[in-house]
Amino acid sequence: MQPEAKRDLLRHTVATLAYRAAKALRGADGTFPDFRPSPDSRSPAELLAHMGDLFDWALSVANGAENWHASAQLPWEQETARFFRTLAAFDARLAAPAPLAVSEEVLFQGPIADALTHTGQMMSLRRMAGQPARSENYSRARIAAGQIGADQPHPAREF
Repeated sequence: MQPEAKRDLLRHTVATLAYRAAKALRGADGTFPDFRPSPDSRSPAELLAHMGDLFDWALSVANGAENWHASAQLPWEQETARFFRTLAAFDARLAAPAPLAVSEEVLFQGPIADALTHTGQMMSLRRMAGQPARSENYSRARIAAGQIGADQPHPAREF
């Protein structure tokens, strides 16, 4: 696969993450951020803070100056904005012509795959909290590289 194709696929993956995370977060009521199915599980708010940290880290890795920092958790709305802001900064780095300090595969297998896992956890937590998001045929979703914010297109086919 050509380097440009790898970068394009990685950017589409990040846009897919944005779409799915927006769906997992949209419409949850005020009790959801602190919901815990068990005392030792992470709450949705803790997962979201971790996801923001993942993309701060991903950007540092892409730039060749790996730096992990566990941020203090913000209120839900601020944490949501922070997540999409860090995701957008990472996507902007992927869109830039400068070479990455590591391969696209390393970025996928580390922060991106971790965030996809946590997005799935959020969807499961929504169901456990009695606030399920509607299912969707994601292959029909209108997802495009660079479309990273919380404001995503309306689902093409929910059920």
